Amino acid sequence: MGGMGLWILLLIMALAATTAFGANVAYDHRALVIDGKRRVLISGSIHYPRSTPKMWPDLIQKSKDGGLDVIETYVFWNLHEPLRNQYDFEGRKDLVKFVKLVAEAGLYVHLRIGPYVCAEWNYGGFPLWLHFIPGIQFRTDNEPFKVEMKRFTTKIVDMMKQENLYASQGGPIILSQIENEYGDVEPAYGAAGKAYIDWAASMAISLDTRVPWVMCQQDNAPDPIPKIWTENWSGWYLSFGGAVPYRPVEDLAFAVARFFQLGGTFQNYYMYHGGTNFGRTAGGPFIATSYDYDAPLDEYGLPRQPKWGHLRDVHKSIKLCEQAMLATDPNTTSLGLNLEATVYKSTSGFCAAFLANVDPQSDATASFNGNSYNLPAWSVSILPDCKNVVLNTAKINSVATIPKFIRQSSNGDADTSGAVLSGWSWFNDPVGISSTNAFNKVGLLEQINTTADKSDYLWYSISFNIQGDDPFLQDGSQTVLHVESLGHALYAYINGKLAGSGKGSSNNFSVSMEVPITLVPGTNKIDLLSLTVGLQNFGAFFDKWGAGITGPVKLQGGTNGSTIDLSSQQWKYQVGLEGEELGLSSGGSSVWVSDPTLPKKQPLIWYKTKFEAPSGDSPVAIDFTGMGKGQAWVNGESIGRYWPTYNVSVGGCTDYCDYRGQFDSNKCLRNCGEPSQKLYHVPRSWLKSSGNSLVLFEEMGGDPTQISFATRQIRSLCSQVSESHPQPVELWSSDQNTGRSPGPTLSLECPFPNQVISSISFASYGTPQGTCGSFTHGKCSSKKAFSVVQKACIGLKSCRIGVSDNTFGDPCVGVAKSLAVEASCT
Repeated sequence: MGGMGLWILLLIMALAATTAFGANVAYDHRALVIDGKRRVLISGSIHYPRSTPKMWPDLIQKSKDGGLDVIETYVFWNLHEPLRNQYDFEGRKDLVKFVKLVAEAGLYVHLRIGPYVCAEWNYGGFPLWLHFIPGIQFRTDNEPFKVEMKRFTTKIVDMMKQENLYASQGGPIILSQIENEYGDVEPAYGAAGKAYIDWAASMAISLDTRVPWVMCQQDNAPDPIPKIWTENWSGWYLSFGGAVPYRPVEDLAFAVARFFQLGGTFQNYYMYHGGTNFGRTAGGPFIATSYDYDAPLDEYGLPRQPKWGHLRDVHKSIKLCEQAMLATDPNTTSLGLNLEATVYKSTSGFCAAFLANVDPQSDATASFNGNSYNLPAWSVSILPDCKNVVLNTAKINSVATIPKFIRQSSNGDADTSGAVLSGWSWFNDPVGISSTNAFNKVGLLEQINTTADKSDYLWYSISFNIQGDDPFLQDGSQTVLHVESLGHALYAYINGKLAGSGKGSSNNFSVSMEVPITLVPGTNKIDLLSLTVGLQNFGAFFDKWGAGITGPVKLQGGTNGSTIDLSSQQWKYQVGLEGEELGLSSGGSSVWVSDPTLPKKQPLIWYKTKFEAPSGDSPVAIDFTGMGKGQAWVNGESIGRYWPTYNVSVGGCTDYCDYRGQFDSNKCLRNCGEPSQKLYHVPRSWLKSSGNSLVLFEEMGGDPTQISFATRQIRSLCSQVSESHPQPVELWSSDQNTGRSPGPTLSLECPFPNQVISSISFASYGTPQGTCGSFTHGKCSSKKAFSVVQKACIGLKSCRIGVSDNTFGDPCVGVAKSLAVEASCT
């Protein structure tokens, strides 16, 4: 991710050859061709390290159930080779296991090796040690970089070959990608960029995978190629300090249908499951720990409804058109202003059509093949037989669900989740220099070059003497400490006491801070704690973007104008914290202090406690309300950075977002005036039934007793279907004129096994108002609706109700009606 999610690609491959047990993967101008057959393929991104191995089978199965043919993932170089020539493919890093699980589910794989990935991932996926190779320049015609890139790419390709995972060997990998989104930055690298991308293509072909290689965002393909969309954004990423972005499913479905209408044959959702930026993997800077992305499968791995279900129906509808689509090229004609019809008609008689209204405001009626079709604004109707509508992208048949988090406070208040935090201990991390590995250096050092990203934290420390008659003492509290930093956040301590702090943002990483301070006669000490919040992951020469305090650092007298520039003096540096050096994140060490009086609202403090796992199997999160900023570990596993005090600015969010019109990342926003993220995912597989440990490092000061665990559950499920909705896609038949068609149908289904519909909280047939969770009766409402729905649904796992006057009577003749229902399952 990072640049535009376009489908301009360069497909490159050597002459296809295959073994007796392998598949031949090629392409022509229309589609990928697998074993001689063109294919319409629907793909979704799931990044294996953003979930856990225990989650993978369920995520993959839900993807298949949602209509995907392909799972796409990046390969994360810095995850697998944190030290040069030292590899790690264990646990969440087990790429081979992930690919094999996809194969076991009967799906294909698109392996985006990169090895540059962007992906809002720390440093774009590059390991930091790469930065320190003499003479290296990233992503250009530079020999040291090309040597390392080829070595790692070859390593991954060889691993896949050894396990027979390429389609040419009988495996699931039908596409690989080399480089990523280079077209966005190539002009900045000039002729060397062109030479580099040509080399990358040749290098990839030389690895002899016998499947096509993709180059995303390259428009210089030598041959006619199919339309492949590698990044159809399901939503957008979350930044600390930013509102929560989302994308209405009606708009996403419109984008999917339009792509296939206009000749596309392979599209990928970025993301289908976003997951979590565990540890320090988030990039940005300022990318939040949640990478939910408003994806069809949410951060916890559960279907986000109605997004998952409506897209499943879109996929089924497109597959009903596949034979016609692949037999010919699309033929698009105008049906009027902003109205288009695209027909696929084969010589063998197959016919499929897509009717689109691309107007962002006005509904329309279109005439096509002698029939009249209502087309809501910004929608596509799909006609698998060129006559009958199986689906309109703006009309949702899928059930919607309202999630809820049930909390358990840390003091053990009764609740169904059952988690209780107990037995707190703590450790105060020293202010300033404490390590024997500290070093002196004249001047201010850039942070990333100093820490090599081994820690978020770098101490800058300086001591100086103030004589009794110094003007700064005369000014007293009017003295101001001025600090300029490239970011990303900063704490200033004067003589051991926190004097002030500052932070950047996702739009402006730098920090400029002026702190009123009081100096004392004799020795004074300034300790500045600079920290990063993920490293840059996108843009030309992003690897050269710096962080930390680069100055100036000045003392400024408030009344007499005296100034001391400390920037070029000798400073003492310490990479990381004492608690990190002691390995406190694992919960071990003998330095922990236990006392009935737990220190609260203090900076630079480590906390440790024990807890029992919440009962049941619902996904688990920690609510960090009450804490400031820091990092957290459960049983030694890092759940990432937390920052519940970074609130979104007020304004810019709306209760309702109009899906019509072009999507951008700022169009649909939630959570204004609230923390960007206060709930943090704890995978169930990381928990033991009892005796779990939670370790926190709190930078700013907070109250850990306010922390609570929460389990994610479903509050209710809803649906609203109108008389003009197509019938559910699974009931579709090409012969709609026999009288057997059930017509519009409202369906409800409990989301979890062993659940049944236990109550109906709302039912109205007529002109109900509102949305799921806030339905109200309109002026027209059938008196029979509630009893009819109760009788049809209570006690069942799922139910279907015909949406018509035949079912409910006609409460208002001549008025367009719909049925809205809200129910609960237990």
